[in-house]
Amino acid sequence: MWDDAFPSFLIGLREGLEAGLIVSVLVATLVRADAKSRLPQVWTGVLAAIALSMSFGAVLTFTAASLSTAVQEAFGGALSIVAVAFVTAMVFWMRRSARSLAGEIKEKVTEALTMGAGVLVLTSFLAVGREGLETALFLWTTARAADESVGPLAGAGTGLVLAAVLCWGLYRRVLSINLTRFFTATGAVLIVIASGVLGYGLRDLQEGGVLPGGAAYAVDLSGSVDAGSWSSTLLQGVLNLTPTMTWLQVVGYVGYLGVVMTLFVRGVRGVPGVRGGVPAPSATPALPVQGTPPLPTPAPTRPRPAWLIPVAVVAVPAVLAGLVVVLAHPEPAGGETVAVSAKDCGQGFTAPEPGRQTFQMRNTGDQTSEVYLIDPATNAVYGEIEGLAPGTTRDLVATVAGGTYAWRCVPSDGTAVTSKAVRVGGAAGAGAVVPVSEQDLAGPLRAYKAYVNRGLATLVTETRKLGDDIRAGHLGAARADWLTAHRTYASLGAAYGTFEDFDQKINGRPDGLPGGVHDKDFTGFQRIEYGLWHGQPAGELEGLVRQLTNDTTGLRKAFPRQDFDASDLPLRAHEILENTLQFELTGDTDQGSGTGLATADANLSGTRELLTVLRPLLTTRAPRLLPTVDADIARLQALLDAEHRDGRWTPVDRLGRTAKARIDGAAGQLLEDLSPVPDLLEIRKSA
Repeated sequence: MWDDAFPSFLIGLREGLEAGLIVSVLVATLVRADAKSRLPQVWTGVLAAIALSMSFGAVLTFTAASLSTAVQEAFGGALSIVAVAFVTAMVFWMRRSARSLAGEIKEKVTEALTMGAGVLVLTSFLAVGREGLETALFLWTTARAADESVGPLAGAGTGLVLAAVLCWGLYRRVLSINLTRFFTATGAVLIVIASGVLGYGLRDLQEGGVLPGGAAYAVDLSGSVDAGSWSSTLLQGVLNLTPTMTWLQVVGYVGYLGVVMTLFVRGVRGVPGVRGGVPAPSATPALPVQGTPPLPTPAPTRPRPAWLIPVAVVAVPAVLAGLVVVLAHPEPAGGETVAVSAKDCGQGFTAPEPGRQTFQMRNTGDQTSEVYLIDPATNAVYGEIEGLAPGTTRDLVATVAGGTYAWRCVPSDGTAVTSKAVRVGGAAGAGAVVPVSEQDLAGPLRAYKAYVNRGLATLVTETRKLGDDIRAGHLGAARADWLTAHRTYASLGAAYGTFEDFDQKINGRPDGLPGGVHDKDFTGFQRIEYGLWHGQPAGELEGLVRQLTNDTTGLRKAFPRQDFDASDLPLRAHEILENTLQFELTGDTDQGSGTGLATADANLSGTRELLTVLRPLLTTRAPRLLPTVDADIARLQALLDAEHRDGRWTPVDRLGRTAKARIDGAAGQLLEDLSPVPDLLEIRKSA
């Protein structure tokens, strides 16, 4: 998470320190001028600035969430560029103004006190509000680039807390910091970070259709760079450097970095207190010293409740932000509720406006139902709700573009019903999923069952050979033949759920058994592995290998009659790798052979075979998915092959830290990219 947190930490520290210094000077000026009664006015302005900044962040977050995908990309890209402009201006201003900050603020405070309480509130509000708005904007853009908010929020919070501690220390004269050098060093780092934000923003504008060149890649290292490694994650999180970058991204990144950094470095040479400039002994802004003459006392005013202004300055921006968010989240057209039942399917549905819409789906029938928003011409699904109980209402959120839409209601015990279609004008959109039927999966299922049958025939032969080795006392050969047979079984991963009780007998783990590895019910490959690699004599293993041979033979005979649900195929495409990450790549299943990576390699082969039979269905539904998955598989395969030397596999517990992280990262990335497969190939009822 640190890679996502660091940019926000740095901006929180800089902006927090800048705002905190201003507040420190304000407070010190009032305290030493014997005007403590005016401090609530300063804190009221600070509170108003914080409320405005948080409200601004909420507006950005919720407004963007209500937009269509393409508009979200354009909106985010535009704000990223605005954030870069603000950060650039802030870096240059702070480098120039750090040394004279205290004097300028003191002068403003003196002027404000002569003009009344409202001006002092406004002075502190404007002084802190600018930094707060810049922080909110930059934090929103970095969170969006990271595709998560925990890291950026944690980083910004840590930076702000540290800035508050530093400002308190400066106020108390405990710390001595050369602020000119501090803002110069952090400014240079922020320029590098901002160049990455600019590149990310340009990419968003390309994906949103605002700028051209979205497919013109200057750099494409996706096939050779491990995107899940710590180094890649760090570069993407901190610098927004990704394995694939368009020409526009590269030109924007390099151009901004070259021009802005050059101007910044040239300006630094003439800044006092920085190497290359005139030496300056001052380490901190000169806070007002003792002896400051008393500041003018304003004319007495009519007293008002102490809580009134603080509550108002928080409530006003919060209410305004709430209004903006409400206006940005339109209700379904006409505020309608759409009926779901065999009799009333789609009643209340009228043509919605293009964009992201929330439909209130109410089951008016007496059966639990599924409901789909579809294109009636192609049966493509734009959104769905499963298990909608009678008398209940749930929201269905979908993005609507130009096209034809209808509702399909599927009662749990009845025939699917399709509502009257409506037409929405405008450009056609993307994101619909063309459903599959059991017939669509029948061909892939037959092909995969044939693959499993061939694998089981091979498995029976290999387990018999393993038994011959053990009976002859050739335990060295038995270890090699054990691994061959076990890899064959592991490559049949998509059929695990179909093998019924045979899977526990053939490849069960000792987890939960009263006797552990010595329990009588612990049998199969892993029990024999334990014996072969823990010095058990051949005589003690003969009964176990005889049972394994009988079980694999029984499975081969039973498999053609076992129920293999076609819907299991898409699920297994994801689950095989889940098991690999959970068991093989943690060493949890290792009983002494140290061949967890060999089993992972076999699981990868099984995943590849499964995707081969599903490829025709996936190609038409998600043409960009398979090239990405193929690249992920090639990356993971190369990493596994690198740990297979001279016929030996590196045990998982002996992997170097970097190698382990790369393998885990590649497997995790493949698992993530496979996650849409079950939804893409889910069997849905049609009319």
